[in-house]
Amino acid sequence: MTKVLMVLTSHDRLGDTGRRTGFWLEELAAPYYRFQEAGWEVTLASPKGGRPPLDPKSNEPANQTDLTRRFEGDPMAEAQLDSTVRLDSVSAEEFDTVFYPGGHGPLWDLAEDRTSIALIERFAAAGKPFALVCHAPGAMRHAVNADGRPLVDGRRVTGFTNGEEEAVGLTEVVPFLVEDELIAKGADYSKIGDFEPYVVVDGTMVTGQNPASSGPAADTLIGLVRS
Repeated sequence: MTKVLMVLTSHDRLGDTGRRTGFWLEELAAPYYRFQEAGWEVTLASPKGGRPPLDPKSNEPANQTDLTRRFEGDPMAEAQLDSTVRLDSVSAEEFDTVFYPGGHGPLWDLAEDRTSIALIERFAAAGKPFALVCHAPGAMRHAVNADGRPLVDGRRVTGFTNGEEEAVGLTEVVPFLVEDELIAKGADYSKIGDFEPYVVVDGTMVTGQNPASSGPAADTLIGLVRS
């Protein structure tokens, strides 16, 4: 059975605003059910383990989907979310692929977490498909190839755009802008209209632009693993 690791943030504070953040529910729920339907075994992990923080905005009515509502009414899914394993307890060798949902939280913890960075580097070095969506491509900011070059250098990628960050009013709050950071690391960054689904594939690396891209990114990842 194909084994997929889904890595969620443990960070719950939106800078100094006093507001809460975390992972974006659609970016967990849509891929989660894609993987289940593919017959895959899903493991959820986070830096601190246990219940990761949910970005409350992702559960507001305007941002809910059939799959987010399904997830919240799914006792098995909720039990998994309650007991995510600690990221430092897993090994890339245990899994066939890894998927990083976004939300703003990853910009603070996963982008700087040495365990997460090493995990991404190991998947890339092993030629195993991996995917990151929305803000999660920012978790590659410190990842490097064996020769020390940035992992995204010269590679086609996407991620949450400067325009999308401006639209949600957090340009001055986030520690870095995903689009700017990927470009600074030498990535061949591309995007389409704000909040439209968009997925980019470069070899075994899959990136999605925003929440609407999470399901399509999961579908793309499934296709890569099966190919």
